Amino acid sequence: MTQDQLSQLGKTLWAIADDLRGAMNADDFRDYMLSFLFLRYLSDNYEAAAQKELGPDYPALATDDRRAPLALWYQANAADVPAFEKQMRRKVHYVIHPDYLWTSIFDRARTQNAELLQTLERGFQYIENESFSSTFQGLFSEINLNSEKLGRTPADRNNKLCTILGRIAEGIAQFSTTSDILGDAYEYLIGQFASGSGKKAGEFYTPQAVSTILSRIVTLDSQEPATGKKQRLSCVLDFACGSGSLLLNVRHQMGANGIGMIYGQEKNITTYNLARMNMLLHGLKDTEFDIYHGDTLTNDWPLLNDRNPAKKLKCDAVVANPPFSYRWEPNDALGEDFRYKSHGLAPKSAADFAFLLHGFHYLGDEGTMAIILPHGVLFRGGVESRIRTKLLKDGHIDTVIGLPAHLFFSTGIPVCILVLKKCKKPDDVLFINAAEHFEKGKRQNFLRPEHIDKIVDTYQHRKDEDRYSRRVSMEEIEKNDYNLNISRYVSTAQPEEEIDLADVHARLREIDQRVTEAAAEHNGYLKELGLAGV
Repeated sequence: MTQDQLSQLGKTLWAIADDLRGAMNADDFRDYMLSFLFLRYLSDNYEAAAQKELGPDYPALATDDRRAPLALWYQANAADVPAFEKQMRRKVHYVIHPDYLWTSIFDRARTQNAELLQTLERGFQYIENESFSSTFQGLFSEINLNSEKLGRTPADRNNKLCTILGRIAEGIAQFSTTSDILGDAYEYLIGQFASGSGKKAGEFYTPQAVSTILSRIVTLDSQEPATGKKQRLSCVLDFACGSGSLLLNVRHQMGANGIGMIYGQEKNITTYNLARMNMLLHGLKDTEFDIYHGDTLTNDWPLLNDRNPAKKLKCDAVVANPPFSYRWEPNDALGEDFRYKSHGLAPKSAADFAFLLHGFHYLGDEGTMAIILPHGVLFRGGVESRIRTKLLKDGHIDTVIGLPAHLFFSTGIPVCILVLKKCKKPDDVLFINAAEHFEKGKRQNFLRPEHIDKIVDTYQHRKDEDRYSRRVSMEEIEKNDYNLNISRYVSTAQPEEEIDLADVHARLREIDQRVTEAAAEHNGYLKELGLAGV
């Protein structure tokens, strides 16, 4: 499918969502729309694998028969079902009972079956508890099929669900529906819902262009970026992963088999569920990722909270777009926390450095971390200045990248990307000021591919370019009291044109002479006419 076709599919699904949600706000309707798209993906993938596994035994239906072929096979081969499901768990890592496949669900919707609502409820519970080897408890916890927002009575809600499912099926039918396409359509809708819902939704969505910059940076060799991409990443971590798009972008850069394990953490239950769906929708098996629902700042994930250095997670890549200047509650216990003890606690008013230090703790010695933060971390004083100074003196801040304003749904402020490493070769800091390199949009600004390429190429080859980038020595940074304000080192201001005063004076005299001559000529004409001159 071409990019235009993908965009058209996304627009078609978005138009359906916009048309059907009625009085329901976009955030609520998003959960229904994306869950049904997820069910469609799981079902299509499972039915294709089942057909391949059963071969000639897979039932062939008449053209007008809309039932799930697998349902007929289950009825005719009840004794063989356990062995079949065991094989499917081995091959695709999950099973779905035929009653809960999209084909069966849509058949109920198409015929306005009065039990669609109850079947969907049972289906969601089945997928959460029985489909996968590992539990996906609460995957659909934000989907309230009995909400009065869908209808006042169970019959009304059932009819609404029939309409939604029917319209989705109708919209998708025009397009190829390979797993990649449905995954990309899912990403498109997340972006559209984020765009249409303002700050709340924008918190969980990193624009694809910005995500691509981070992903391309952390997948390059950490010590010699100019040599290109790493062969493999043992693991990648995003400790504020939202819907998981940043992690998936890193995977896209490395290829399907280029990452050992993907780890993500998310505090918001809705976006935590979106992230888990998003991973599965993009073809990851449940053994290839681990998304945890919890608070990063208190570090309540047992996997990360192990104080045994030998067991500490060490990732080749850490990426994050945490909440900007998030208010938190630092306390004495956190002051002794292994993540913060050697640097100090971020202030209560802004947890930016708390997030940074958390991720940095789990970065491996040969790894790269890229984190999106507000510009305040570059120059604010107090404890933030002390944290920043220690990171610089220890040689951990590698690159500072300034991005244009109005790139994000949740804020119009310009933000920066900090690139950190445990061990870096250059004894300087690269500053990239890309603030003026963008395409202007109506409500947002955008980065075009050439803008992205320029940032990544400048980082990769550590280039100096007038009014865009500069390698700054630690001596100069020290003289500036470890202030990293980008414009202090790379100004985008155009130098004022030098004025040649002698030349200006000569031109003014020439103009004055021409005025005198013109006035004399004018007065001559007036005199011929018998009129007074000027």
